[in-house]
Amino acid sequence: MTRSVRDVGGAVLAVSQFTLFGDVRRGLRPSFDGAAPPGPAEELYEAYVSELQDLGLEVSTGVFRAMMQVDSTNQGPVTILIDSQKKF
Repeated sequence: MTRSVRDVGGAVLAVSQFTLFGDVRRGLRPSFDGAAPPGPAEELYEAYVSELQDLGLEVSTGVFRAMMQVDSTNQGPVTILIDSQKKF
């Protein structure tokens, strides 16, 4: 956790997934009301990918708004969500 993607010679797989924005603070059914509409969301996604590429990172992408199956192997059970706008 102390080394960057660049430090380890890694690459980035950037896959759009709006369901990560699901908010269940008001019950068990997730709300996606705060997610960006498809047009602006795709622009943000493409800008993110472009920024990573501008940093010299190897970036692979999926197809925006497509059903995809992604297999991955994680080394460690760590997932960290950082949201400076979220109020508890």
